Amino acid sequence: MMDKAEILDRLEQVIQSRKDGDADKSYVAKLFKKGRQKIAQKVGEEGVETALAAGADNRGEVISESADLLFHLMVLWADMGISADDIFEELARREGISGIDEKNSRG
Repeated sequence: MMDKAEILDRLEQVIQSRKDGDADKSYVAKLFKKGRQKIAQKVGEEGVETALAAGADNRGEVISESADLLFHLMVLWADMGISADDIFEELARREGISGIDEKNSRG
């Protein structure tokens, strides 16, 4: 079985290493050059594509689109100075809390 944390760590490192790269040679660098609005737009597009694939009951497409969604989400995190560890800490904080209670605590 693949080590999930290791894969996310490697992807996070690749994204960081390409942040200031040549936009003609790196898709990640091109996204950063286009700015946060474009990155956020890609996250939205991939989220919609994932949902549409799920609605069509297409498991393979859900897997593929989910990978795209996670990748673009991680680019957004990097652009905002957020690490996967920040997300994991938030998930750990919520562990054992009812989803309804957690949502209500946000106001």
